[in-house]
Amino acid sequence: MPIGRRRLCAAALLAGLVGAGHAAAERKAALVIGNSAYRIGALKNPVNDAQAVAAQLRALGFEVVLRENASLREMIEAFRQFSVTTQGAAVRVIYYAGHGVQVKGRNYLLPVDTEIRAEDEVPAKSADLNELLDRLGAIRQGINIVILDACRNNPFSGAEVLGPDGRRLKFRGATPSGLAPVEAPLGSMVAFSTAPGGVALDNPGEKNSLYTKHLLAFMQSPGLPVEMLFKQVRLSVARETGRVQVPWESSSL
Repeated sequence: MPIGRRRLCAAALLAGLVGAGHAAAERKAALVIGNSAYRIGALKNPVNDAQAVAAQLRALGFEVVLRENASLREMIEAFRQFSVTTQGAAVRVIYYAGHGVQVKGRNYLLPVDTEIRAEDEVPAKSADLNELLDRLGAIRQGINIVILDACRNNPFSGAEVLGPDGRRLKFRGATPSGLAPVEAPLGSMVAFSTAPGGVALDNPGEKNSLYTKHLLAFMQSPGLPVEMLFKQVRLSVARETGRVQVPWESSSL
């Protein structure tokens, strides 16, 4: 699709992405993953977050694939199938909730079965966010929205963890918190639950994380353009946390 036409289509889709009146003929597809049951330490909310986001997307007319507590093999296969089977979709949404880490400026999403003994094992034992974005960017039709509630902490950095063989492991080189900034490929938006290098709150006292709680609320606003939706989420999260957590987006829509 020519770039100019793609941008026009993107603008039209953004205006109605969360609106009930959007044309039913336009295919909208979503992949939603929530990882809670980590061997390295469970998180309370990601599966709840994923279930709630999946339900809301279905209500908005999306075809939704939901994966809960996914292994590395399941995550990689889900990303592969989604990029192949949604080539003709007008809108593609990927939502991920769970652990995410950065190592040497690259971002990785951790499966629940991760058993990492050293920092240099991270790329082979986790899903590379940068590779996923490259794959989506190669699709020349439609727009991509990637939502990452994945900055709760780096479970390895600066502290000892118990490895699968019982040894105590210490990761020194990985960045201690947050994900690295990324540049969204053409026709895409990448939304982070907190700014690069920051840590998002899991919000254990409630059913959903702080970020996803506000995301769900604004997804129910009919006709709200996508970029305005994320702006409102950002302002709401920043206000509730006293700017301790400030969501961040990269967009080339």
